[in-house]
Amino acid sequence: MPDLAYVNGEIMPIEKAVVPIEDRAYQFGDGVYEFVASYEGRPFMLEEHLDRLARSMRELAFDPIPRADIKKAVLDLFTFSGYPRAGLYIQISRGVAPRNHAITPAMAPQIIMTIRPVTEIPAEKRKNGATAITVKDTRWGRCDIKTVQLLSNCLAKQKSLDAGCDDAILVSDQGVVREGTSSNLFIVSKGMLTTHPLTDNILPGITRQVVLSLCKGAGLDVEESFFGTDALLGADEVFLTGTVTELLPVVCVDGKSIGNGKVGDITKRLYALLRKQAQPKDS
Repeated sequence: MPDLAYVNGEIMPIEKAVVPIEDRAYQFGDGVYEFVASYEGRPFMLEEHLDRLARSMRELAFDPIPRADIKKAVLDLFTFSGYPRAGLYIQISRGVAPRNHAITPAMAPQIIMTIRPVTEIPAEKRKNGATAITVKDTRWGRCDIKTVQLLSNCLAKQKSLDAGCDDAILVSDQGVVREGTSSNLFIVSKGMLTTHPLTDNILPGITRQVVLSLCKGAGLDVEESFFGTDALLGADEVFLTGTVTELLPVVCVDGKSIGNGKVGDITKRLYALLRKQAQPKDS
C-alpha cells in the first residue's frame, strides 16, 4: 500500500494530493494540526488529540467541523494504510481566498491528512540518551495553540543539529525553561519531577498529560512549576515527551552532563509504563 493522503473527503496516494495555492495555511500560517501515532494499528490517545484539535480551531475562531467526520477519516486512513506503527498528520486551514490579511467571510475549511510509517528514534538513543542545547525562545505568544506556525521551532531544531546535538530546549528572555522544539520537558531532582505549567507559552502535550497521570499512579512526586537553566543543568535526570518522542532521556545539555551522564531510573521506569499503556489492551 502506498503512503496515503486525505484531501477534503477523498483518499488518494500521497503523490497525487495537492492543495490550492491560495490556501491561507500556506500564505499566512493560518492553520492548525495534530499528529497521531498508532501501536499495532491502534491510534493512541485519539480522543485527546481530537479534543486538542477542536480547541485549536476554537481559539482561532475557525468554523466548526463535525468531530465525527474527522474521526472517521482518521480511522479510515489508519485502516487503509495497513501500517501497524503509523504516524498520521492532520492539518486544517481556515480556507482558500485571494491573499488578504483580512479574513474573507464564509470560507470553507480545508482538511488534509497524510499517513506514513513512524520514523522511530534509534534504540541506541533511547538506551544511552540524547543531547541538547538551550536556545532563546522566539516563537509567537500563543504556543498553547497547535498551529502550523513552526518556523522558530524549525530554526532552533536545525541549530541543535548543526551543533551536533539532537534537539534544542527553548528558554524565555527571563531564563525560564519551557520545552523542546516538538516536545515537552521534565526534570527530576532528588526524586521530584517538575515540568513547566500549562500557560500560553507551551503546548499542552498529550504525552505530557499521560506522563503526569503515570507519575501519580506510580506514586512519583510531580509538580508543574517554573524553573530556570540552573535547575535544568543541575537536575539528576531530564527527559522529553511527545507523540513520536514518547519519553526520551536527555543526558547532556550545553555540553554539561545531566546527573551522572546516564539514563536515570525514573526515566526508565516511566518509559516502560508509557509503552505498557500504549499497547493495545487485547494484544
